[in-house]
Amino acid sequence: MNQTLWSLNSQRALVTGGTKGIGEAIVRQFLGLGASVFIVARDNDLLQEQLTTYRQQGHVVEGLAADLSQPNVAHQIIKAVNNRWKSLNILVNNIGTNIRKPTTDYNSNEYEHILNTNLRSAYELSQAAYPLLKESGSGKIIFVSSVSGLSHTSSGSLYGMTKAALLQLTRNLAVEWAPDGIRVNAVAPWYIKTPLAAPVLTNPEKLEGILKRTPMNRIGEPEEVASAVSFLSMPASSYITGQTIAVDGGLMAWAF
Repeated sequence: MNQTLWSLNSQRALVTGGTKGIGEAIVRQFLGLGASVFIVARDNDLLQEQLTTYRQQGHVVEGLAADLSQPNVAHQIIKAVNNRWKSLNILVNNIGTNIRKPTTDYNSNEYEHILNTNLRSAYELSQAAYPLLKESGSGKIIFVSSVSGLSHTSSGSLYGMTKAALLQLTRNLAVEWAPDGIRVNAVAPWYIKTPLAAPVLTNPEKLEGILKRTPMNRIGEPEEVASAVSFLSMPASSYITGQTIAVDGGLMAWAF
């Protein structure tokens, strides 16, 4: 077996929301597979703590505390990556947020916050990273979407709308940027054990309902999403682009 197909050695990756939940799991897997990782997160104290730990373990990591929901931050991040590395092979657009409520109850501030965090940040960061990804000759973008972008869930219309938009963005960029050697794919998790999902998963009634709708009858682990992201970042997936992998325990396959 060609081991290089299943490695990220010499790859340089940018991961947003990389200090918690799925993002942290992606960072740990990437580092374990030989990649260098640039981590973006809002909590500077937590970020610096994790950077110190990774460096003590012998990994090559960089980081920047930033809030991608704010205007022009994406270009500042890519400028920092370029200043330190001059190249980029992998971009993982992972950050996301949600406010669960009926559609008629959202106000304009909540609307803007969810769209800016989940969608605009990913669009602008991909746009800003394009030159570096093209220059690498084999760039990869992975969007962390959700099954809420594939079907109705109880997560709210704004969350579902932004996650669905990421999937269409995946298809568009995959076709538009294929001539530039950039592959673009997405993962769509169901409920995963993360801080964002904790308010739902700690509710016994809601947890029971989730498990009843999940053929594998359990909640997913962050590492299971990270494994799909890692695969889509490897040479082993070199002919895969424009696709969405549902990491959902069988949810989307169970119509009735």
